[in-house]
Amino acid sequence: MQENLTREELQDRLTRFRSLMTQTHPDWNTAFILSRINQYYFTGTMQDGMLVIKREADQPFYFVRRSYERAMAESPLSCVYPMNSYRDAAAALGGACGHTSMETEIVTIGILNRLRKYFELGEVHSLDRVMQAVRAVKSPYELDWMRRAGKAHQAFLEDVVPTLLREGVSEADFIAGLYASMVRYGHQGISRFAMFQTEMVAGQVAFGENSLYPTSFDGPGGAKGLCPAVPLLGSRERRLRKGDLVFVDIGFGMSGYHSDKTQVYQFGGHPTAETVRAHRQCIEVQARTAALLKPGAVPAEVYQTVMNELSEDFKRNFMGFGQRRAAFLGHGIGLQVDEPPVIADGFREPLKEHMTIALEPKKGIPGVGMVGVEDTYIVTPDGGLCITGGGREIIAL
Repeated sequence: MQENLTREELQDRLTRFRSLMTQTHPDWNTAFILSRINQYYFTGTMQDGMLVIKREADQPFYFVRRSYERAMAESPLSCVYPMNSYRDAAAALGGACGHTSMETEIVTIGILNRLRKYFELGEVHSLDRVMQAVRAVKSPYELDWMRRAGKAHQAFLEDVVPTLLREGVSEADFIAGLYASMVRYGHQGISRFAMFQTEMVAGQVAFGENSLYPTSFDGPGGAKGLCPAVPLLGSRERRLRKGDLVFVDIGFGMSGYHSDKTQVYQFGGHPTAETVRAHRQCIEVQARTAALLKPGAVPAEVYQTVMNELSEDFKRNFMGFGQRRAAFLGHGIGLQVDEPPVIADGFREPLKEHMTIALEPKKGIPGVGMVGVEDTYIVTPDGGLCITGGGREIIAL
C-alpha cells in the first residue's frame, strides 16, 4: 500500500469536490479553502496558506505564507506559489471571484474582511457540507491508514494500558504516562476535532465517578480535568483505588487519520453484576447498530430503530448521565475525530460504502462510573466492518 499521497489521489479528491460543488452550487465560480485540514486533504501538506479552486481552471492554486519550501517538498502538486499576503494571491488570480464559496464554519469576520480588501467576492456561500460529504467517503489510501491506526489502537488498550495502572497513581499522572506511551506506540501525538473551540490532549480518561462529571464536550463520558480553566487531562487529587472503574476513551491517529475506541477496566477486583449487565447491553447495542451500517441506510432511521428497541429503564443514564446526555449513537471519523455522518435524528443523507463511523453506546452508573464501548467501523454492503477489534468485556486487573 502506498505510504505517501500521490498526485492521482489528490486529483481524484479535487474532481469529486468539483462535481459535488456543481451539483449543489450550480453557479459557483471560486472556492477558498482556509482550513489547514482541508488544505492538507487537497495538497498533501499542512501549511499557513490558502487553497483557491477556480471553476474554469484545470488546477487549483495553493498560496503559501509559511513554509513555502516545505510545501514544495511535501506536496506532489505543481500549483504551489509563495504568498506574503492576500494581495499576492489577488495579483496572480485577478480580483474578480464571482459566486464565491468558503468554509463559513471556520472563516472569521476578520479573515473575510481581509479577503474582501483584495478580492471581489460577490455572493458568498458555504462549502462546508460539500467538503464534509467529499471527505466522508474514504479512499483505499485513507482506509489503509485508518486500519493501521485501529490495529495499533486495539493492541494499545488491551496490552499497554493495563501496565500503566497502579494503586495510588493520580488521574493526571496516569494520563501523562498514557500519552507518552501512545506516542511511543505510533500515535501521531494529536487528536483533531472539527467542533468549534474543542480542545483535547489524550481523550476522556477518568477514575470511578469522575467519568460521570459534567463537561462541555458533546459525548457520553465525563471528566473533571485539572481545574475549571483546564477541564482536560485528569485530576491531580483523584488517585486510583482498588475497586475503581477506569474509563479510557481515546483517539489514535496515524499519518493524519484517526480511529476511536473506548475500553473500561476494573482495578483491583471484579465489577458488580449491575455493572457487567449494563456494559454487556452496551456491547449488544453496538453490535446491533453496526449491523445496520450499510450503503443506503439513513442515519436517522438507524438511530430510531436502535433506540426504539431499548427499554425505558436502560435508557436512563444511557449516552450520558443525569441531564447531560449525547443525542447520538455514533459519528463519522477520519482526519478529524468528529466528522459527519452522525447516527442521530436529523441526519437523512444515506450512508455510502467506505464511510467510517465510530459507534459509542455508553451508560452511566451512579456512584460507579461510565461503562460501555466504542469502536470504529467501515460501512460495507454486509454492515459495519470493525477495525478496532470490537467491544469487549470490562478488563479486570
